[in-house]
Amino acid sequence: MSNQPQSTTSAGAVVSIIAVTSLTYAMFFMFAMTTDAVGEIIKIAKVDMQLTNVQASAFHWATMVAIAASGIGLGFLADRFGRKTTIIGGLTVYGLASMAFVLDQRFELYLILLCISGLAIGVFKTAALALVGDIANSTEDHTSKMNAVEGFFGIGAIIGPMLVVWFASRGISWTWLYVIAALLCATMILIAIFTKYPDHKRQSEEPASLMRGFSLMKNQYAMGFSMAIALYVACEVAIFVWLPSLLANFSGEGLSAVFAAYAVMIFFILRAIGRFLGAFVLRIIDWKIVMLLFSGAIFLCFAGSAWFGQSAVVFLLPLSGIFMSMMYPTLNSKGISCLPKADHGAVAGLILFFTAVSAAFAPLAMALVADGIGGGDMKYGFYLATGAAACLFAMTAWNWLTDPAAKALSANDSSEYSNG
Repeated sequence: MSNQPQSTTSAGAVVSIIAVTSLTYAMFFMFAMTTDAVGEIIKIAKVDMQLTNVQASAFHWATMVAIAASGIGLGFLADRFGRKTTIIGGLTVYGLASMAFVLDQRFELYLILLCISGLAIGVFKTAALALVGDIANSTEDHTSKMNAVEGFFGIGAIIGPMLVVWFASRGISWTWLYVIAALLCATMILIAIFTKYPDHKRQSEEPASLMRGFSLMKNQYAMGFSMAIALYVACEVAIFVWLPSLLANFSGEGLSAVFAAYAVMIFFILRAIGRFLGAFVLRIIDWKIVMLLFSGAIFLCFAGSAWFGQSAVVFLLPLSGIFMSMMYPTLNSKGISCLPKADHGAVAGLILFFTAVSAAFAPLAMALVADGIGGGDMKYGFYLATGAAACLFAMTAWNWLTDPAAKALSANDSSEYSNG
């Protein structure tokens, strides 16, 4: 008799964790559909709304800048008000903004809605990232779960552009992608309301505040991993923002023609596959070695493309997706795991800030280099991305040699996670 309540409670906890985990996967899938479909949306919006390249680029940078501002300024909400409340609030704002895309066809309205959507993404994404720490039972398990979460993001990044292309082929407005996102938001909100979320502990009686995110800039672990992630993101966005332009004049036959036509799609598919594999690979191979080898492979892909030209670009840059797959979720996870769970929302926000800033301005820097030095030839912009890949490889080599985060990760394994 005495064991029955304990068994029931245990079963209920397992169901709760499964529900919370599934909702986290769904959130990343949902917002990836919209953010990573931006290339296809820009291509359509430029024609439909007669936009210049600079104006159309706002579809990308407006969201990224808003995410950056939200990450650094509102990341504390998940620590102060709890993961569940913050996630529901962020999803509500995102869902309403997404549904509003069908109200009108003015560029100014879209720009406002993209900014609102970015702010909302920053809110619920930092809470979701903090939640991964709540449901993980070790820093290694945290990294494995983060790769799985980002794997679902990778699937959304494939589905979103495909839906936009499918809509366009049937004369349907791309704004219906946002309607689908809004409906997914409504479904997730309803499920979240009736789902029990794990408790998160606070280290002190002082409530988390806006300044907490800024104060973490003094933390060597938070800033070190943020810098590495910024370099990685500069390489990643180079692919899905500028690779089509780099291959615009490519002429080839056979397999090379297929790779050129579907270069970004191949990149996204390989990135998604690799992230799911990462959930298992990183349980058996030390993460520092994986980061070193994969960043080295990324650098070789970029360097080989720069040296051998389009004949190499068409294969090497799409194939870099398999090597990029585990980089972001692993670095993100280790950066978060180096700090106490009470600060996971704030540090996730800080890392998200540098992620979004790099995503917004790295493509712009590439465009400026291409226009200013190369007369519009994007291969000069990719020289800049190759430099970022080289710096990332240098950082992972130093990390492998010195293991600077070992002490913090080991300490948090003992104090912050349940290893049972």
